[in-house]
Amino acid sequence: MKIELVFFEGCPHVESTRNALRDSLEALGKPTSWIEWDLNSSDTPIELRPFPSPTVLINGTDVDGASAGSAALSCRASGAPSSARIIAALKAAK
Repeated sequence: MKIELVFFEGCPHVESTRNALRDSLEALGKPTSWIEWDLNSSDTPIELRPFPSPTVLINGTDVDGASAGSAALSCRASGAPSSARIIAALKAAK
C-alpha cells in the first residue's frame, strides 16, 4: 500500500493532517510511515502538483475523493482530511 501526503509548508492544515494520518494508521495497527511530497520541491512528481495542500493519497487516490485540480498552489478549502476518511480509505485499499 502506498501512502502519500502532498502539501506545502505554510498551509495551516498540514500538521493536523499528519496527526490524523498517524492516528489512523495506529488505529488500524499499521506502520506509521508514508511518503511526503512538498509542492515547493523540484523532487515532487509533476502529476502530484495539481493537488491542494494537504492531500492524502492511498494508492494514488485522494482520501476525500477529489481529483487533482488546477496547477496553482493552494490550500484545501475543506481543511485537513478527517481520521474517519483516512481510515475508510485505508480499509478499502487493502
